Amino acid sequence: MSPFRSVVFLSGGVGGARLLHGMAQVLPSEALTAIVNTGDDFEHWGLSVSPDLDTVMYTLSGLADESRGWGLLDESFRARSLMERYGGPSWFALGDQDLATHITRTQALRDGTSLTAVTARLCKAVGVRQQILPMCDQPRRTIIDTFEYGSLPFQEWLVKYRAPSVQAVRFVGANGATSAVHHAIERADLIVLGPSNPYVSIDPIITLSGVRERLAQKCVVALSPIVAGRAVKGPLADMVRTLSGLEASPQAIAAHYRGLVRGMVVEHGDAEALSHLPMHETSTIMGGAADRARLAREVLAFAERLQ
Repeated sequence: MSPFRSVVFLSGGVGGARLLHGMAQVLPSEALTAIVNTGDDFEHWGLSVSPDLDTVMYTLSGLADESRGWGLLDESFRARSLMERYGGPSWFALGDQDLATHITRTQALRDGTSLTAVTARLCKAVGVRQQILPMCDQPRRTIIDTFEYGSLPFQEWLVKYRAPSVQAVRFVGANGATSAVHHAIERADLIVLGPSNPYVSIDPIITLSGVRERLAQKCVVALSPIVAGRAVKGPLADMVRTLSGLEASPQAIAAHYRGLVRGMVVEHGDAEALSHLPMHETSTIMGGAADRARLAREVLAFAERLQ
């Protein structure tokens, strides 16, 4: 049984959602809160789309398409096909079932419901019992400055242009986390940073006004998203080299989180470069539910040793 009564998990991307799923299997639902990146949020087809929130919701509810890594199981894309025929934007794949999520969210936001409240409503409807909090109720967009295409909103950079080389990452819009986020951090006795891209999934959260300072007062443990010099998923390895000047490694991730994390969980064989920071070596590549739960238990046991 975990000694932690309140664990806050910072999540973005597929890897973050999968470890969060592991945490949800080994912790009581009331003991786990996820704070989720909303820097990826954007409008598409006139709808408010929150990719990271939806990935968390679908993963925890068992509705996610695990093989694809995003969206819903048994999804179809007939609306997208007709949109393409009409000459509309089809570069971002919204599934036919997925549209119900975005329509419900968009209507609620237009009626004055906060993103926090509509997220809670959607999660409850699909059976997610953990508290899932967007980092912001107001838009805070991640902008990627590229060498090839100039400045791009995150989804255009990642999906439309297939992640061209990054010159800088910046955030525009709201700078304040919600009161629910601040409250969750204040009451937490453990903070876990998921194996997410630190620049575009975790930084949007921890650079909000006052958040990093609050986190630094807590026990913070991170799972390295770099394995044997490569990113488990996505363009992170190239981003590390371009943005930090370091080779992609757990050491580079630790340097990025310097002054914040108390320890790091890394892949077998990746620990030598982290002699200055407590670490736990294990298999960090997550398969199915049982493997995620195994890794979650190891993360919690490691964090307990750091207390």
